[in-house]
Amino acid sequence: MASFDIVNEINAQELDNAVNNTLKEVSSRYDFKGLHTEVTFDKKENRISIVAAESMKLKAVKEMLLKHFIKRGLEPKVLDYGPEEGTSHGHVKTSATIKEGIDRETAKKIVKEIKAMKLKVQPAIQDNQVRVSGKKIDDLQAVIKQVKGKDFGIPLQFVNLK
Repeated sequence: MASFDIVNEINAQELDNAVNNTLKEVSSRYDFKGLHTEVTFDKKENRISIVAAESMKLKAVKEMLLKHFIKRGLEPKVLDYGPEEGTSHGHVKTSATIKEGIDRETAKKIVKEIKAMKLKVQPAIQDNQVRVSGKKIDDLQAVIKQVKGKDFGIPLQFVNLK
């Protein structure tokens, strides 16, 4: 029986490279000279923290990060920005949580979409992924095509096609 997994995984190395390229661009831009700006990636908490001198600079750093995400082939949908806050030094900060894995609600929507196709495949929710199994590879490929065509709010990858 053939199967594949629908997952939402982020390449941590590419994410780190995007953050480092953003820092490099901030340090080379004239409008950021002499201003306190920092961008840090916490691998354990899967969070990017941004601190800037003012709200406009924070927005500019977010746009730079977005540009480098796209350049690195990462999906910007994985960033979930928190509210802007002030710091004790008069700067502004925000943090972006990286959404990885498929939550229960989204997995249920994916399963519902697959079942609506009326193909002989069995979708199953396993932890933070959806496994689809069936006898025919063509049916599985039709499922991949259908799911790729829908927007579930997170980037999806299709792995382990056996």
